Amino acid sequence: MTDQNDLLRRAAHVLPGGVLGNHRSGAGLEFVVKEGRGAYLWDTNGRRYVDYLLGSGPMLLGHAHPAVVEAVRRQVERGTSYMLLNEPAIELAEELVRAVPCAEQVRYTSSGTEATFFALRVARAFRKRDTVMKFEGGFHGTHDYGMMSVSPRSPKAFPAPMADSAGIPHAIEGEVLIAPYNDLATAEALIAAHHAQLAAVIIEPYQRTIVPAPGFLEGLRTATRRYDVPLIFDEIVTGFRLAYGGAQEHYGVVPDLAAYGKVVAGGFPLACVAGPKALMRHFDAALEGTPEYVWQAGTFNGNAIACAAGLATLAELRKPGTYAKLFGTGTRLRDGLAAAVLTHGVAAQVSGEPPVFDIFFTDHPIVDYRATLTADRERIKRFNAELLRRGVVKAVNKIYVSLAHTDEDVDKTLGVFDQTLAVIAEST
Repeated sequence: MTDQNDLLRRAAHVLPGGVLGNHRSGAGLEFVVKEGRGAYLWDTNGRRYVDYLLGSGPMLLGHAHPAVVEAVRRQVERGTSYMLLNEPAIELAEELVRAVPCAEQVRYTSSGTEATFFALRVARAFRKRDTVMKFEGGFHGTHDYGMMSVSPRSPKAFPAPMADSAGIPHAIEGEVLIAPYNDLATAEALIAAHHAQLAAVIIEPYQRTIVPAPGFLEGLRTATRRYDVPLIFDEIVTGFRLAYGGAQEHYGVVPDLAAYGKVVAGGFPLACVAGPKALMRHFDAALEGTPEYVWQAGTFNGNAIACAAGLATLAELRKPGTYAKLFGTGTRLRDGLAAAVLTHGVAAQVSGEPPVFDIFFTDHPIVDYRATLTADRERIKRFNAELLRRGVVKAVNKIYVSLAHTDEDVDKTLGVFDQTLAVIAEST
């Protein structure tokens, strides 16, 4: 068995910050995974964790689900990558068109970042405009447009954007407008004032773990339709999680375009843009050489292994009772966490839908990004670290629920929530 501390030291030498993404040292995720099965992870020292990170969401069925493993095994024996049409890619596209209300066609990418980027590009081609509007705190991947006003510590007045990363050209700031989530009046006013230059409005319909206010999405749909501005739903997180038809089904609002990822490929790198033929036609290579053409390709787009995993995952999700089970498990966890907050008298809010939610250490209701800024950042770090110490792992700012989590897992987790909030209360 390789010593975990040695592996962490080695990682620090060859990986920036010693991590794979943006989880920093001290964020409460300092361990090295050996394997994942069902609802659990094991580290290289053999310790087991109940997993609510789920690979940042894709593993809705749990790790190494037998149906997915078998589908991948069958496909691996036939080859791994062709960059040509293949049967799993066609079948998955057909299923996505059946499932997604706004979809008549799909275009594959290899990541959610690419999917939202190309959704914006195809909207620009369609509208022949450059400016896009997004919502403060909304995360649409790590491309230059997506990284505007995701997590500003001192936000500007709307609609001025702020870059959240070094290396983003200042010129991008002139092409992005920022609106407040759940503030329909302000969003409507910005669309009315800027519709002549707007190419698209992009939104996480369920922003991080903030639930849309009644009428907000419906009003946004009406406002964008009034001016013929394409509305894009970023369903990378919500797709096949809130319902089989995603947020579009769950909230009853249909956009013009949508971006899907995570669950759609059962843990493999694959995502897509989905929309009507009138917009998706811009991807058609028959238009190459014309001002209408959106050039898009990728070596692994429509990869047969990822598509086979996606087909197997979606087949499991179509089984009767699947979403009732998922929501039942998530509701027990979410409501149990909220009850523990009350028991220990901690200033905190539990925010979100049952399949993915989180805790914010603040008295303020979590209705938009600026409300999250009132939360105690040190307390959430302490909360996450105390959970991990007790064998429960979650994302820095989300608790993802899977179909693999059992009643026993929920019971254990609720006990850990109680113990952890007792520690937080004592440190007040």
